[in-house]
Amino acid sequence: MKIKETHIVPAIAEKIRLQEYAVSIFTSLPTKSSLKKALKKELILLNGQTAKTSDWIHEGQKIELLEPKIEEKKVFTLKLEIIYEDEFLAIIHKPAGIPTSGNYFKTIENALPFNLKESKAKDALPAPLPVHRLDNPTSGLLLIAKSKAVQVDLNRLFEEKKIQKSYHALVFGSLSASVILKDKIEEKDAETHIEVLKHFQLKNENFSLVKAFPKTGRTHQIRIHLANHGNPIVGDKLYGKPSESIKKGGLFLAATGLEFKHPVNKNNLNLELPLPKKFREIKSFSKNT
Repeated sequence: MKIKETHIVPAIAEKIRLQEYAVSIFTSLPTKSSLKKALKKELILLNGQTAKTSDWIHEGQKIELLEPKIEEKKVFTLKLEIIYEDEFLAIIHKPAGIPTSGNYFKTIENALPFNLKESKAKDALPAPLPVHRLDNPTSGLLLIAKSKAVQVDLNRLFEEKKIQKSYHALVFGSLSASVILKDKIEEKDAETHIEVLKHFQLKNENFSLVKAFPKTGRTHQIRIHLANHGNPIVGDKLYGKPSESIKKGGLFLAATGLEFKHPVNKNNLNLELPLPKKFREIKSFSKNT
């Protein structure tokens, strides 16, 4: 296999084993867990021999990281709208009706190599990877990592709640005021802030256009919180109800906002999609209340 990175051990003050010494000596293995995975896959050589976690490190030894053998994946040739892209990450506009990832061929993940440029970063991933997911019926902004270090950084930013996401949703009923929803989901804390934007009436049904700001990332969080509050999202077959006046359009939930600090150049990225066409059409056909 091809050698990806090489490290020569300098003079070291104390006796140390490879599993402690080798953390972060390679750009593409920035964490202890990533080092363990590489050792398990026999991708690290010590003086030309397969390395073990228990090996002792001495001055002058050569430690090499091998390129993993990549199984070629079939690329899904679906054209996606690219909102932002550089060598390290990308943001795409996910269409509704296609899963982010999973054991399927027709996924956003499998379409990324068809749409994004190959990264020239030293620790470039074999293929771009989403760092979060949007439900199959949800459209909107999806954040993609193109290098290993940035993938780790973005996951950390999500854990530290330093990536702000916002959504637009059309819900049943007239919410009188903005609200903070905190119902637990699967016994775990969850929090969503709801901002009321407009009220509409269509064929004797009342609707509200809202903006949702999830502060946690539970599965189906916004959909569950709004349904529990008595205002299910229009088109939600799992948690909602049929509408007498809106028969088409699928789920009226879109991830329209994304804000975070770029982990490499430290620029603040603040992206906002316009209100989706199906939302605008409802506004034009309905009566403001």
